[in-house]
Amino acid sequence: MNRGFGASPPVEEGEKYDVEIEDMGKEGDGLAKINDFVVFIPDTDVGDKVTIEITKVLHTMAFGEVKDKMDSDESEEEEVESEVSVEEIELE
Repeated sequence: MNRGFGASPPVEEGEKYDVEIEDMGKEGDGLAKINDFVVFIPDTDVGDKVTIEITKVLHTMAFGEVKDKMDSDESEEEEVESEVSVEEIELE
């Protein structure tokens, strides 16, 4: 079945994207979508926010590998640091 991606998929080998893993594939790889185009990424779990690099592109799907993974602890620490800065400004 043609999924309507035209002559070429919306991703290219070597390109990097920030994605969130939405689901798991049958083989256990994480699944993300870029413009409704499915990309499989090994060693990920649902909810992971990662930067990936596309390693292989087929007509209806692509494969990528994790280049960087954002920990939820890191994002919480950044939020806390921002809140502290705001409180310090209000105290002055």
